[in-house]
Amino acid sequence: MASVASSSSFSTRLLLHSPTPLLGRRRCRPNFLTMVTRSCLDDSSALLRAAQYTVDTYVKSGMVVGLGSGHASGMAIQHLGRQLRTGNLKDIVGIPMSVASASEAAKAGIPLDTYQESSQIDFAFDDADVIEEGTLVAIIGRRKLQGGESIIQEKSIINASNKLVFIIEENQYKGGLEGSIPVLIQSLNWMATAEEIDDMFLGDAEVWRRPSIGQAGPLGGDFPVVTTEGHNILDVIFTSPIENLAEVAKSLGKVDGVVDHGVVSKIPCTVVIASQNGLNILDKLTADIVS
Repeated sequence: MASVASSSSFSTRLLLHSPTPLLGRRRCRPNFLTMVTRSCLDDSSALLRAAQYTVDTYVKSGMVVGLGSGHASGMAIQHLGRQLRTGNLKDIVGIPMSVASASEAAKAGIPLDTYQESSQIDFAFDDADVIEEGTLVAIIGRRKLQGGESIIQEKSIINASNKLVFIIEENQYKGGLEGSIPVLIQSLNWMATAEEIDDMFLGDAEVWRRPSIGQAGPLGGDFPVVTTEGHNILDVIFTSPIENLAEVAKSLGKVDGVVDHGVVSKIPCTVVIASQNGLNILDKLTADIVS
């Protein structure tokens, strides 16, 4: 994304510095992932097959299920509704991660409950914007938030679930990630928070406040996004490869004014990847990544 001239100090710095230690190499133990390749599928049916596989494999009668947001999750919700109508599944309660997933679930005939901090969630599925190869650390929230969507609620339901599955396409699973990490910040004194983040990743990322309408420069214009909780969103756009996403997330969490961010590191976690060659299923069962 091209820079736009601004009077703000954090938005005009040139990206000429060497990578920071936060982007240093990680070491991963090779035995904590398992992969299973399923039958070959074409592009038009692969993601649908991944959504159906997720429901058929992991959802059992009597479960409380977290219902994710996004295209793949929408297909999984529809399939879950069909399984309830045919009697293959019974006594399912869905907890939607967004207004859109609640609407989709209501149309599918899935009984719903609202999320509470005390909610016990047996299983959850969700979309991810991208997932880091080898660690299964995910980024969510890059897409434009629709009415009633909340990164905080989405992450809360994910973290409360006993088991999580992300449903993605092959091009969303990669190493050396670039692109944005959405960061929720307090609206008051937001610029000081943005400047601190910019200093932290100087030379590796640009920091932009997300606008609610139209396009805007780094300051986000006169109409910034205000979330349902009253926060602004910074898009921290990395132009150098991120080689340790979990460490970047940990550093963001220490910045004064940061409320939350779009990085998800969940254990146990499974990723169902739809590809032309079938479905690749990756499981992360233990926290054995060494920084």
